[in-house]
Amino acid sequence: MISRFFLFCSHYVLTSRLWRSAPSSLVPAEDINRFNKCKGTRAATISRLINYLSTVTLEKVLGITAPGNRALACDPRTGLLAYPAGCVVVLLNPRKNKQHHIFNSSRKAITTLAFSPDGKYVVTGESGHMPAVRVWEVSERLQVAELQEHKYGVACVAFSPNGKYIVSVGYQHDMMVNVWNWKKNVVVAANKVSSKVTAVSFSDDSSYFVTAGNRHVKFWYLDHGKTSKVNATVPLLGRSGLLGELRNNFFSDVACGRGRQASSTFCITSSGLLCEFNDRRLLDKWVELRVSDTATCLSVTDELIFCGCSDGTVRAFSPVNLHFLCTLPRPHCLGADVASMVDASQLFSCRPEARYPDTVAVTYDPANRWLSCVYNDHSVYVWDVRDLRDPRRAGKLYSALYHSSCVWSLEVRGAVHLPPGSFLSCSSDNTIRLWNIDGHNVVNRNILSHDLQKVIYVDDNITSLLDTESANTEKAGSSGSEGQQADQSRAGIRTLRVSPDGQHLASGDRMGVLRIHELDSMEEIMNVQAHDSEILCLEFSKPDTGLQLLATASRDRLIHVLDAGRDYSLVQTLDEHSSSITAVRFAGQMISCGADKSVYFRTAQQTEEGLVFTRTHHVVRKTTLYDMDVEPTRKYAAVGCQDRSIRYHTHLNGKQKKLYKGSQGEDGTLIKVQIDPSGLYIAASCSDKNISIFDFYSGECVATMFGHSEIVTGVRFSSDCRHLITVSGDSCIFVWRLSPELTIRMRQRLADLQPPSSAQNSQNAPQQKVVTLRTGSTEDGVLMVKSMLDLRLLDSFCPDRQEEAEPEEVRILTEQKLCAQGECNQPDLLSCQLR
Repeated sequence: MISRFFLFCSHYVLTSRLWRSAPSSLVPAEDINRFNKCKGTRAATISRLINYLSTVTLEKVLGITAPGNRALACDPRTGLLAYPAGCVVVLLNPRKNKQHHIFNSSRKAITTLAFSPDGKYVVTGESGHMPAVRVWEVSERLQVAELQEHKYGVACVAFSPNGKYIVSVGYQHDMMVNVWNWKKNVVVAANKVSSKVTAVSFSDDSSYFVTAGNRHVKFWYLDHGKTSKVNATVPLLGRSGLLGELRNNFFSDVACGRGRQASSTFCITSSGLLCEFNDRRLLDKWVELRVSDTATCLSVTDELIFCGCSDGTVRAFSPVNLHFLCTLPRPHCLGADVASMVDASQLFSCRPEARYPDTVAVTYDPANRWLSCVYNDHSVYVWDVRDLRDPRRAGKLYSALYHSSCVWSLEVRGAVHLPPGSFLSCSSDNTIRLWNIDGHNVVNRNILSHDLQKVIYVDDNITSLLDTESANTEKAGSSGSEGQQADQSRAGIRTLRVSPDGQHLASGDRMGVLRIHELDSMEEIMNVQAHDSEILCLEFSKPDTGLQLLATASRDRLIHVLDAGRDYSLVQTLDEHSSSITAVRFAGQMISCGADKSVYFRTAQQTEEGLVFTRTHHVVRKTTLYDMDVEPTRKYAAVGCQDRSIRYHTHLNGKQKKLYKGSQGEDGTLIKVQIDPSGLYIAASCSDKNISIFDFYSGECVATMFGHSEIVTGVRFSSDCRHLITVSGDSCIFVWRLSPELTIRMRQRLADLQPPSSAQNSQNAPQQKVVTLRTGSTEDGVLMVKSMLDLRLLDSFCPDRQEEAEPEEVRILTEQKLCAQGECNQPDLLSCQLR
């Protein structure tokens, strides 16, 4: 005990000295305020402070993975909203726009959740082999109970109103229904169900529960006398609902009545019918919802029934007689210009031809009279519905818009024209989105999202904006729809890169199309079919080279080098790789790696015909190379490999200098590697869904994170060294807050790397030119090129005269300048190395 106390005190003293000795410009202001508030408090507060200083914490989740109503819940006491985001449960306070997070340590995706009646606990179900039903304490966000009786995934869970039992229903192949006395950790009753179950609801008196699904409505009764006396699991007694002529319907959702209607059970069918069962399980009455397509979800209280339907429709009914009350406002229309929506009236002014996302989940908070809705474009709305007599008076309390499909890449560097805290992401939903995570920045705020600033839609196909796997409705697909889904599977933006001057945004999609956007106006200025297959990597040359090049690498094994200073005309095509090219970087040389296990190093030579890249080194490894990054001094290139190793190569001769293990686990492969702006740390993502941060020079692991339910497809450090941002195939973006200790070290290293004469050198550095559109462009100002053959017919590269270099510049750069001026006697032997 004495040694532990001494260790605790020494850690606290060292941390205090670190903060007091650090320059004020390196420490985030809000971190200093938080530290000052904790000085002189109890040991428990100091312990929490030390934990805050020494870990990487999840600050914000930009995404939602709720498949339907079974994965959206509201705390009946506080109005706290819970929904899954990968392997994380997000606890959202809609009024304050604050998030807390519960991490599923099993690394399995959360499929369903529900609050306890008192709001103190939340129960979750998960997917995968041998999934568990877990109970979490909301205040401490810690697991307090676990049940592992299912085999193939948990479809839905629910607390009994008395808080004693939890019912869990497995996937269709699991076929199990379990009733769990969770405080004693025993299964008191169980049975099998052969139908696909999409929803479950407990009766008001906890005596029975109802399951609904495909041609299935079943009432399950609990014999409290047997369950309390017998220690073994007893069979559940199940009775099917009497469906009559509606027996062939798909029942999307179910909810037992409350209050005066406690003896009734309400169901909704995918065909658009709201049904009521009486206390004898008889389908007593139903009403048509009159929706355009399907009905998906419902929420029932003792006063109201809310039905979520297609096209953003939510209708309210009375539970007493199923009388229609009103239709609530719809969300934003698909393809809406988010940045331009700055007034609430724009949300309610609908166009007749507009299409809206389908409602997939609804939950009602009777205490605050808030209705929370989730739509299948992965947007979340919280409506204030205090007065339903006039639906026009319904107000929007909170809303957020997220990616609806796999997020492939993100970009934070070079966005000099964007506000602090901004970054860009791209997804399979065919959008490029501009985010801002700086809560104090109020510039260009819109009414739809606090974090999302702008959406670029790369085409007019709004179907790609929807998650077709959401909701509880049955997906009966025809051959035509299957063909459309096949086309959709090839859609999406694959990679992003911002030019060094911050003027242009380059993006490559999965069809091989290269697009260039003006970053200020977000207007597309060029659209080129650059490759035959998806573009996997884009890279701009560094500004101090005097050249403005863009390299595009693809699955078609080709690298195209384009001149960004001359309307992105083709300079050269490189075809050395024999398989997909996973990364290309400029670092004194052009370095590329690929699935052919090769790393190529190339230098630029100025010839009579123009600039030509020639191979200088070729390194072959015994493992596939998936990603690469170059540290700020450009001495080393770090390569992430299939064997979970990070290999460092020097750009001078291509030799391997170091090798570190890039994952804490023993399974999977490294997918992405990213070096922080200072070059002190490197982040690596593994196919086991874990993210690790290592010391770049020693290889020591300083932090490990998890939370995504699919592979992490992109990792970036923020430019202020305070955050690590990760994106994944689960459609979510995680913003991780780095510990102040890491932030201070990175900012100190950045200050050391900055030369004293940086201001003077920046004035002498070659300036990036603004690309002008060609006279042969289309009427809307977009340069359309149908194939790479057209690129080869464009003007050849001809470098302009460079600015006079400083006397201490290396000889190679001086010779490059002489060659460009035509004063070099041996242009064929000249090796103008990009630095």
